[in-house]
Amino acid sequence: MSSHVTYKYIRENKDIQTYIAHADSALLKIGYTEHSTTHVSLCAEIAHMILSSLKYDERTCELAQIAAYMHDIGNVVNRNDHAQSGAVMAFRLLDCMGMPAQEIATIVSAIGNHDERTARPVNPVAAAVILADKCDVRRNRVRHNIIEEATRGVFTGDIHDRVNYACVKSEVTYSESHNAIVLDLTIDEEISSIMEYFEIFLNRMVLCRKSAETLNTKFELIMNNSRLL
Repeated sequence: MSSHVTYKYIRENKDIQTYIAHADSALLKIGYTEHSTTHVSLCAEIAHMILSSLKYDERTCELAQIAAYMHDIGNVVNRNDHAQSGAVMAFRLLDCMGMPAQEIATIVSAIGNHDERTARPVNPVAAAVILADKCDVRRNRVRHNIIEEATRGVFTGDIHDRVNYACVKSEVTYSESHNAIVLDLTIDEEISSIMEYFEIFLNRMVLCRKSAETLNTKFELIMNNSRLL
């Protein structure tokens, strides 16, 4: 059964825009990195790229975009268990829009399985959303007050801020040999060591590997021109 609920339709929905904005505002108050439309739009782009590179049909790729764009709305409720809250919210929104149950099931499973504490790549869309979300490491996710401190040579932010701020280049691609999803990072080691990256992101990278395996491909991490995974 086809659906009129497209990625464009979701992006332009005022209610979803409101939930994303309020969720990001809540995370700002408790000191988390950026989770605004910039983050979710980038995740949607990466998720689509991953599945389209693997020759999934266009609607499955679009469902991955929708799931990725909506994956963090549960933060408006609470950071704890936000994946599950977001899945319930997404169900109500998409059901009211008239999306077919089969498509809703795929999307809410992906949203409900994206947080690394409980995440499982239960379907291709979930695997793509996990990869897109966990690979979004970049300097401009750090809040402006932390960036201003860093430019003055002061850094009071926690390790997550420091690692993200140290990331001066981040790119997710499908390898030229067509056998791996590649996260290519350049880290300023004067700000954060590579060991600190693994200290906070090792579980996420393991989850990325499992997600890639669900898609019958590999996950590779390149950092400062050296392949680490």
